[in-house]
Amino acid sequence: MFRRVEGLFCVYKPSGVHWKLVRDNIETKLLKGLNAAPSQPCPQEVRFLAQPGGDAEAPKGLTLSVASVPALSKHPLVTGPEFQYLQVGVGHRLDAFSSGVLVLAVGNGNKILNDLYRTRITRVHLVFHCLGSATDDFSHMGHVVERSTYGHITQDKLDRVLAMLQGANQKSLLMYSNVDMRSQEAYEMAVQGLLGPDGKSAPILTGLRCIRFEPPNFTIEVQCLNETQKYLRKVVHEIGLELRSTAVCKGVRRTRDGPFTLQDALTRHHWTASDIMQAIQQYKSSKKNKNYSRSKVKEPGLHPLEENTTDSQHFYLKDVSDIVLNQSSPGQQ
Repeated sequence: MFRRVEGLFCVYKPSGVHWKLVRDNIETKLLKGLNAAPSQPCPQEVRFLAQPGGDAEAPKGLTLSVASVPALSKHPLVTGPEFQYLQVGVGHRLDAFSSGVLVLAVGNGNKILNDLYRTRITRVHLVFHCLGSATDDFSHMGHVVERSTYGHITQDKLDRVLAMLQGANQKSLLMYSNVDMRSQEAYEMAVQGLLGPDGKSAPILTGLRCIRFEPPNFTIEVQCLNETQKYLRKVVHEIGLELRSTAVCKGVRRTRDGPFTLQDALTRHHWTASDIMQAIQQYKSSKKNKNYSRSKVKEPGLHPLEENTTDSQHFYLKDVSDIVLNQSSPGQQ
């Protein structure tokens, strides 16, 4: 049962709760579930016991018999619970005022978690805004330092500002990738979508989209790398300034962290050992299916046109910098 618990899963962290409390609560539930499972039988040991019913009137007689008895030093009532510590790791953290998908790892799953985050996976957040005011900490709970009008703001103006920010961040994404933009390697990485920052970099917004606009409130979907919730709140403030107004962040909700989405997240009522075990097994099975499908795609029989790629290669070898400029221009957004 302990081996089946090792792996990755995700939970839904509610707003107003610190991520450490979520981790400690899940660790307690897992330990309780593991210790409630049937334990191994108590080991036996050999002892010499006085034979019952022996001749007590014999002058020097003492009859002993060999018997196998439980070793009380190994009994659970003596040693205590079998599992007293469990290593539960946390992926990309969420602050106390944010909610959404929080990835956790159990046991050897911490190594898998580190390998997963080295692949530069993106995260998606829903950022809720409110126009007309500015605070000292860029959130709606901070001290108000400025108020402004917002009647002149339309969704078209907001979309243009978002396109400008997205184009600037895409250029920084290429700058941090440390790849020559005029090389064949850069072209192949761009086609496969593998261009990304090499190591730790500044926060990068790879996608911005307004999904709800009801002044003074509007919601933006943000795809990003190496971000923090504090940085997202600051972006809200900058968007308000670009719109010739002010804006504050009312909340941040993470909807996707790499392969984990809101549909995979366990709510607080499902933070039990059985539900966590089931979620870990589902992730392992989905990962095996993805690896199997990728291996089938790499088979030579599935690429009958591979021999003719040399003749038509000059049609596809374009300058990567031109592709990047076309993708990052505001008009193409």
